Amino acid sequence: MHTRPRAPRREILGWAMFDFANSAYTLLIITVVFGDLFTRVIVGDAPDYRLGNLLWSLALAASYLMVVLVSPVAGAIMDYSASKKRFLFASYLLTVVTTAALYWAAPGYVWVGMLLLILSNFGFALGESFVASFLPDLGPPEDLGKISGFGWALGYIGGLVAAIFVLAVLGEVSAENFERIRWVGPWTALFFLVTAIPTFVWVRERGTARTLPPGLGYLRLGFSRVGQTLGHLRDHRDLALLLISVFFSMGGIAIVITYAFIYGAQVIRWDESTRTLMFVLVQLTAAGGAFAFGLVQDRLGARRTYSLTLILWMAAIVLIYLTPRIADWAHLWFGLDWQAQHVFLVVGCLAGTSLGACQSSTRALVGLFAPRSRSAELFGFWGLSMKLASVFGLLGIGLLQAWLGLQQAMLFCALLFAVALLVARGIDEPRGRRIAAEHEAGLRTW
Repeated sequence: MHTRPRAPRREILGWAMFDFANSAYTLLIITVVFGDLFTRVIVGDAPDYRLGNLLWSLALAASYLMVVLVSPVAGAIMDYSASKKRFLFASYLLTVVTTAALYWAAPGYVWVGMLLLILSNFGFALGESFVASFLPDLGPPEDLGKISGFGWALGYIGGLVAAIFVLAVLGEVSAENFERIRWVGPWTALFFLVTAIPTFVWVRERGTARTLPPGLGYLRLGFSRVGQTLGHLRDHRDLALLLISVFFSMGGIAIVITYAFIYGAQVIRWDESTRTLMFVLVQLTAAGGAFAFGLVQDRLGARRTYSLTLILWMAAIVLIYLTPRIADWAHLWFGLDWQAQHVFLVVGCLAGTSLGACQSSTRALVGLFAPRSRSAELFGFWGLSMKLASVFGLLGIGLLQAWLGLQQAMLFCALLFAVALLVARGIDEPRGRRIAAEHEAGLRTW
């Protein structure tokens, strides 16, 4: 049973640079700036913005549903034709072009904003699973946690670097500042375009293209291989359980990523300086959490690390819900003049620490459980599980906040993390790794 060699450092850095580049999209478009801009300015249904929040959820859910339909089949085709880099490049170009076009989303043109958001997030989410499929080729199983954690950590640093321009030049999200803040789309696209170049220069395509059987096209082949994988998942119990757990945990994370800064603006009602500080703190704690847990998980085990992050997430969600009350209790019981927005900063650090670590550990687990000959396909299923989770989570929170209000609806996340933790208890990491190794050694057939 052979050991995978570790890739050159330059190639690992090139792979991680895609995380560095695409985190600008997650931070500036989904989490911090454009989501707030869309709900409060482009739709602008004050005072509670429930319609804007619902349309935001529907647009993102539609894009993730498109990924669900495309990702596994694309992964199967990539494995068979050794074309991971070509597919990754296509998703990258789609993201760059449609993100730049978000400039044209303006008050009175809600449908333009929704359409461009759907297309840009579709390209981004596809690229996220496509680049992850390179991970098993970058090192032996015992190094995947560190490599994945390094990528996530570098990604959060990238998001912070991209945000500096927004903070220094574009300013606040408001109707009065719309003509400047609308440039967030073109700036994000430019940052992604330039900083992802090392990925395409340094990362190698290691697969070998196979000749198609007579009369069989790539699309039909893709569906056929997906069907085979689904039929064989019963032999990959631990991978199947992981994907189910990921469905629930990433549903919760999708809500937090999408609504954290919307929650800060609408529920906490923070001022601009606090929003800016949260920018910085979340990126730093997320980078630190991803890197630190990446080192820990190779000693503790990826499954145990993943479970630990889920516990941290449940605590963070409860504290997010209680933030206004904690401020009130501090004043009532101890005479402390705490503002809810400052309590929210502390809670945000806990959530940030869990954010990168949770996603990194699931990516590493898929890398451990995936035979290299099926890595793109199985990472396609990982992407499918994540995007189905996003559809479920965002539709759930969108409907719940329209009914109950955003603060109460956030408790839905805690329930999702609890279910994910319960399912993860059944994952046997050594068994999952052994089955993947037996496939690579030819001791098992697919």
